[in-house]
Amino acid sequence: MIVCEACCAYVLMVTAVYWVSEAVPLGAAALVPAFLYPLFGVLKSSEVAAEYFKDTTLLLMGVICLAASIEKWNLHKRIALRMVMIAGAKPGMLVLGFMCCTVFLSMWLSNTSTTAMVMPIAEAVLQQLICTGLADSLEDSESAEATEDDSGTIDDRGSFNYYNFKIAIEIPNVRRVKARRDSQYPTKRDHMICKCLSLSITYAATIGGLITITGTSTNLIFAEQFNTRYPDAKVINFGTWFIFSFPIALIMLVLTWLWLHFLFLGCNFRETCSLSKKRKTRREMLSEMRIHEEYAKLGPISYPEVVTGVFFILMTLLWFTREPGFVPGWTSLFEKKGYRTDATVSVFLGFLLFLIPARRPFSSSSSKHPLAPMITWKDFQRLMPWEIVILVGGGYALAAGCKVSGLSVWIGRQLEPMSGLPPWAVTLLACLLVSAVTEFASNPATLTVFLPILSALSETLQINPLHTLIPSTMCVSFGVMLPVGNPPNAIVFSYGHVQIRDMVKAGFGVNLIGVAVVMLAISTWGVPLFSLNEFPAWAVSRNVTGSL
Repeated sequence: MIVCEACCAYVLMVTAVYWVSEAVPLGAAALVPAFLYPLFGVLKSSEVAAEYFKDTTLLLMGVICLAASIEKWNLHKRIALRMVMIAGAKPGMLVLGFMCCTVFLSMWLSNTSTTAMVMPIAEAVLQQLICTGLADSLEDSESAEATEDDSGTIDDRGSFNYYNFKIAIEIPNVRRVKARRDSQYPTKRDHMICKCLSLSITYAATIGGLITITGTSTNLIFAEQFNTRYPDAKVINFGTWFIFSFPIALIMLVLTWLWLHFLFLGCNFRETCSLSKKRKTRREMLSEMRIHEEYAKLGPISYPEVVTGVFFILMTLLWFTREPGFVPGWTSLFEKKGYRTDATVSVFLGFLLFLIPARRPFSSSSSKHPLAPMITWKDFQRLMPWEIVILVGGGYALAAGCKVSGLSVWIGRQLEPMSGLPPWAVTLLACLLVSAVTEFASNPATLTVFLPILSALSETLQINPLHTLIPSTMCVSFGVMLPVGNPPNAIVFSYGHVQIRDMVKAGFGVNLIGVAVVMLAISTWGVPLFSLNEFPAWAVSRNVTGSL
C-alpha cells in the first residue's frame, strides 16, 4: 500500500473503532475524517466539509417537518387507534393491528419516533388487560361482599353491568406499580400477550423502515453513497426502492406475526384471531371499550390534521410520479433535466408547513395567535436528528477518501479469491455478516463501514453492485436480538414486559426471516427491476476509472 492509501485506511479504522465501541457519541466520532483527512493530505478541508451536507440531508429535513406536524396534531395517534379499533381486541388480531399501524407510521417517521409514539398506546391497552385480570381475581375472592354492596360488580340477576364493572377495575389500577415490580400478571397467558405485543412493535418499526428511502437512516446512507460512487446510475429513487421493498415488508409482516403468535400465543388461531362478537370474552370487550374511549378523547378530526394528511398524500404522490420509469414523470415538464430530486419536493412541502396557518380560514374562533403556523422551528428542532445527519456526513467523507486515495480499489483486489463464488453466495455471506455485526454496533455505523468494501468487492467480481448493496442495507436493520441492537429495542425493553432471553429467542427468528425474504426478493423480482443479471455500464466506467 502506498502512503495515501495507508493514511486513509488508518482514518477508516480509527473512525470504525469509535463507532463500534461508542467511546464517544456517534456524531462526534463522525467528525474524525474532518480533521484527519486534511492533516494526512488525503482530502482538502473544503472537500471534506462538502461531504457533510448532501441532497439526502435536505430530503430528511423535509420529512422531519412533516413528521413534526403529524406528532404535533396527534395524527399518528388517530391512525394507530383507528387501525386497532378495526382489528379488535382478540390477542392475535390486536397484535396484527398494532403491527400494521406501526409499519405504516415507520414508513415516514424514524423507527425510534414511531416506537416512542405507538408504545404508550399499546401500554395503555396492556394495562387495561392486566387490571381487568386483577379485577377478576378480586371479584372471585370477594364475591360475597360484592353481592351485599350496592356498588358491587354483580347485580341481583348475577350479570355484569358496565358501570359497576368499571368501578371494580379501578381498585387494582392503584396497585399497578407494585404488580409490575413483583412481575405479577393475572395469568401466564396475559404475560405472553404483553411480551408478544411489545416485541411486535419494535419488529414492525424495523419492517416499516425498510419500505421507503426516508424510513430509516441506513437507507439514506446507502442512497447517498451509491449515487455518489455511481453518478451515472439513475436506478435508485423513491419509486424503485418502494416497488422492491414493499413486497418484502408485506411478507416479513405476515411471517413475523405468525412467528410471534406461535412463540407466545400458540397455534390456536381460531381462538385468538376470531372477529366474531360471540367469541369475545368480557376482558376483550372491556379492552375494546378502552380503545374506543381513547379515540373519543381525540374528538372530531381537526383542520390541522386534515392539512397534515393532505401534505402527507401530496408528498408521496410527487415522489412516486417524479421519475416513475415506465412513463414520463412530472420532471419532464421542465427544460433542464436532473435539477429536481425527491429532496426538492420534501423541502418545498416542509417549508409550506411553516407558512400555512393552523387555524381554519375565515374561522370565527378566537385565538391569541390566529396566524400561528402548522409547525414552528422548535417543533422541527425537537425531532431533527442532527447526530444522524453528521453521522451520515462522516460516512460520505470516508467514502470520498477511499475513492480518492485508491483504498477501495486495493480492498477489491484483496478480495479476488472470492471470484469463484456465485453472486447469490456472495450476497448471502454479506447479509449474514452485517446482520451479525449490527447486533453489537449501531446500524448506521455498520453500514457506513461495509458499503465501500462491498462496492469494491462487487466491482472486482464483476457483479452488479446493487446485488450486494441493497440486501446488505436491508439486513443491517435486523439488529433485533438485543436491547442495544437499536433504539426501538431499548424503548420496548424499558417497559419491563420482556427479558433479554425473550428478545434473543424472538429476534433470532425474525433475523432469519428477514435474511431469507431479502434473498428471495433480490433473486426474483429484484432481477428485472434493477437488471441484476448483467454488470452495468455505470459500474464498468467506475471500475475502469478506479483502476487507472
